[in-house]
Amino acid sequence: MANQPSITGSAGQWGLIAGNGRFPFLVLEGARSQGIDMAVVAIREEASPELESAAKRLHWVSLGELGKAIELLHSERVTRAVMAGQVKHAKIFSSIRPDRRMARLLMSLAVKNTDSLIGAVARVLEEEGIHLVDSTAFLDPLVARAGVLTRRGPTADERADLEYGRRIARHIAALDLGQTVVISACACVAIEAMEGTDATVERAARLAAGRPLTVVKVSKPGQDMRFDVPVVGLPTIEVMQRSGATALGIDAGRTLLFDRAQLLAAADRAGIAIDAVDPPHPSGAAA
Repeated sequence: MANQPSITGSAGQWGLIAGNGRFPFLVLEGARSQGIDMAVVAIREEASPELESAAKRLHWVSLGELGKAIELLHSERVTRAVMAGQVKHAKIFSSIRPDRRMARLLMSLAVKNTDSLIGAVARVLEEEGIHLVDSTAFLDPLVARAGVLTRRGPTADERADLEYGRRIARHIAALDLGQTVVISACACVAIEAMEGTDATVERAARLAAGRPLTVVKVSKPGQDMRFDVPVVGLPTIEVMQRSGATALGIDAGRTLLFDRAQLLAAADRAGIAIDAVDPPHPSGAAA
């Protein structure tokens, strides 16, 4: 996998740029298991206050304070960093108060979608001597492998929905609109935009009026593993169960399963089948 960390023989410190959810905590745990103590720059509007007790060296910045974040990383002598934890797409474009550094970056973007914005931030970090590595670098055991991951596999009807959903989802992901679609009887019920996976599933449940649902979450063509990597956690399984969704399709090698053992046990209890397939080579991805 590209951008894997070189833990020994390199100067400089490791840093973590933290958004919301469990992701930052898991990265900290994974790094500590390899003897690495990370400095953390946490996004005030997103990251959990519990990071105060989880990180020895923690700094808070607000969305848009790119200049301050870079200064803090330099003050900690960070040369390699991981981005972990979601920043809600809607919040990026509605709540951001850019500092001068971020304002210049935003003005330089021809397209202001999430990929272009975070990709531009990554380029700025590189220019500042801060190498952004894969967000999965310390979490290899949580990366989904190809195959049926639950006790039961998809039924014939669910398999048909998964195949159809993957075709649709890859087109949507290629446009950077979202990564999740919800299918019922080979009809597309809901497509993710800025609201996130769980809200998309809940919206589909309202539209489907009790019909069984299949959820498909894919990576983007040529997925940049440094940021916006597909994640499935226990809350998604709980939402699926409440919403009448009976199958979940994900990409192998590009999807993180948080609390993996508990997640799969919860899926088994709910009768949800989870199926992971290798994503197509970028040259064969939807355009």
